[in-house]
Amino acid sequence: MNSAEFRRHGHQVVDWIATYLEEAEKYPVMSRNQPGDTLRLLPEEPPAEGESMQRILEDFERDILPGVTHWNHPRFFAYFPANNSGPSILGEMLSAGLGVNAMSWQTSPAATELEQRVMDWLKILLDLPTAWHGVIQDTASTATLVALLCAREKATDFAANTAGPAAMATGGALRIYTSTEAHSSVTKGAKIAGFGSENVVRVPTDKDHAMDPEALAAHIAADLDGGLRPCCVVATVGTTGSTAIDPVPAISEIAERHGLWLHVDAALAGSAAILPQMRWILAGCERADSFVFNPHKWLFTNFDCSAFYVRDAAHLEQTLTINPEYLRTDRDQEVHNYRDWGIQLGRRFRALKLWFVLRSYGVAGLREKVAEHLALAQKFAAWVDENPRWERLAPVPLNTICFRWRPEGVDDEEQLDTRNKDLMDRVNARGEIFLTHTKLAGKFTLRLAVGQTTTRMEHVEQAWRALNEVAVV
Repeated sequence: MNSAEFRRHGHQVVDWIATYLEEAEKYPVMSRNQPGDTLRLLPEEPPAEGESMQRILEDFERDILPGVTHWNHPRFFAYFPANNSGPSILGEMLSAGLGVNAMSWQTSPAATELEQRVMDWLKILLDLPTAWHGVIQDTASTATLVALLCAREKATDFAANTAGPAAMATGGALRIYTSTEAHSSVTKGAKIAGFGSENVVRVPTDKDHAMDPEALAAHIAADLDGGLRPCCVVATVGTTGSTAIDPVPAISEIAERHGLWLHVDAALAGSAAILPQMRWILAGCERADSFVFNPHKWLFTNFDCSAFYVRDAAHLEQTLTINPEYLRTDRDQEVHNYRDWGIQLGRRFRALKLWFVLRSYGVAGLREKVAEHLALAQKFAAWVDENPRWERLAPVPLNTICFRWRPEGVDDEEQLDTRNKDLMDRVNARGEIFLTHTKLAGKFTLRLAVGQTTTRMEHVEQAWRALNEVAVV
């Protein structure tokens, strides 16, 4: 493809994206494809000769687009949002065009130093400790894995990095503590880092689905009595199931008392703390050893972009640094080489899109959008509370409402689970909205998460109307 063809098709693609973002509502939110539908449309062998970009773009619309679930849809209420914005897309395009590998300062000084600056800006936005050190990871799952590796090396005085499982077994197995509502990435990270899933202790929660500090303390005491080695606590600010907020002040006291690494997962919820009135959700987090939140979830920066902070950057680097001769430069002692701050060697220029978003929206613009989403969630929660046909199953501190349908005369829990599963499937099949579920206290629970960039009151009203139209006995 020569520059003239690239320019022509580049304009075509940008025009398509702009129109798509304007007209996203015309698509069913969740793809209606069945398993194998897209696969059957794709040739089993690659093309022997190059094909025209025009044909490729036409096939994209015909064959690929029907199999897309539209996370950009304003009535996407499933999971947690992975939202974006025009400024973010433009920054991502420039990053792709530059083709930078930001593994070290020398490979692109601007990529490293822009990352330093935007991570400092995020600290200001969330009122995080000024002494913390930040780096962009791809996802919170990776950040949690990095935190567990740091915790492992703290507990073994870096012996696990050299001796491996033998060092982790000496003196009793290392234990990780997190709540029963914590994200699955904790267990996956424990498996990858060599702790073993059996050494992830799931601490019970209180009535609001947040970790019970007394139960945490009891589990640690029991493990010490049993000859095991407490190593790390992972607290959650905004659980995936219900956005419950673990009591970090109490948890941090317990972690400090036993010398444990404390990691705080605020993947979704952290963005809410850009609002001064929401800073309370991060109480106690200043005592953490590591902290993560995702601008790609609720700060209008497209996936992937996860902000990870540590109290002790030297410990992080000692845990992860591998420094072969071919990567060494004369500047290494003067700069950050972010390859030593994460799992990957190669790193995308993610800071560019985040810089575009922060500059384009400004602090005021970001706060306005997040505040709007919080208000919409409270409005939907009020509708649930006011209607006897519906039951709210968790508090709503943030943007997610956990609820279920209570048909008149149906009290059997198994029947309620079946009715609500069927209700969710029928609503999603209509294509008007898309929501997902969890289980809270064993109950099948509908979740409606407000956070897509373009979601407004009218879209939340449409969701409420659609649910009530399908909720018939």
